[in-house]
Amino acid sequence: MLVPETPALTRIRLDVAYRGTDFAGWARQPELRTVQGELEAALDKVLRASARGLAAPQVTVAGRTDAGVHARGQVVHVDIDLDGWRSLPGRSDRPESEALLDRLAGVLGDDIVVFAATIAPSGFDARFSALSRTYKYRIADRYAARDPLRADWTLWHRGELDEAAMNEAAQEVTGLRDFAAFCKPRPGATTIRQLQQFEWQRPQSGPDAGLVVATITSDAFCHNMVRALVGSSILIGQGKRPADWLAAVLASKDRANAGAVIAARGLTLEAVAYPEDELLAQRAQAIRAQRMDEEIRP
Repeated sequence: MLVPETPALTRIRLDVAYRGTDFAGWARQPELRTVQGELEAALDKVLRASARGLAAPQVTVAGRTDAGVHARGQVVHVDIDLDGWRSLPGRSDRPESEALLDRLAGVLGDDIVVFAATIAPSGFDARFSALSRTYKYRIADRYAARDPLRADWTLWHRGELDEAAMNEAAQEVTGLRDFAAFCKPRPGATTIRQLQQFEWQRPQSGPDAGLVVATITSDAFCHNMVRALVGSSILIGQGKRPADWLAAVLASKDRANAGAVIAARGLTLEAVAYPEDELLAQRAQAIRAQRMDEEIRP
């Protein structure tokens, strides 16, 4: 019995943006519309993988997002068979990457865009090679800042917030810490994270002018971590908790002590950072080993 040859593959990096409002999150789920499901179906269609008897393409994402969370700078990788990749331009002389972007744009809805497609450097893994993920959470706490055109990605909050007090509190929880008080527990998974940046500002110009905006960067985030930190910060901004309360909650390592997980609509994944090309494989190997150790730990 002849065994079919495994086709040669090339790894492609895709940079993706989406409006999360009408998605049931990133991860593929039966009978639900998800970003992963839509993207993989679109890739299968334009590459004709299933029609050619190949497995449908599966993507690996830098950071899963929950239902209602948006992204401007999401990164995924997908391994594409070389025949499918080379056939993308058809009879034109366009580069394969340009042809892929055009074809995906023709089949994806208007709430998801693949805006860059490149052959990934050796050792690249969208998830495990990442150094950090940066999110922003946007709040309109003044009526003048309530713009209906940005309502999908901005939380409307009644009552003005003290962003200076929120920012003071945020500085006390950065660094390598155990964020158990702000994470949904998962068996075998660590809640220790390197929170590299947590800042609250009220920009005076630009697209976020007048909003209260959190910028949060970490090597990785455990489930609900960002929205729990934001929900707790709002209590400080309302004057219901002192500025040193956030650090006290962190030290308690008790989820019951923190504020509620805030609504998803104000949260956007802005960027994912990676090391220099020659360090991609080393980074992926180290983080993959760390995650496997967490999963087998009793």
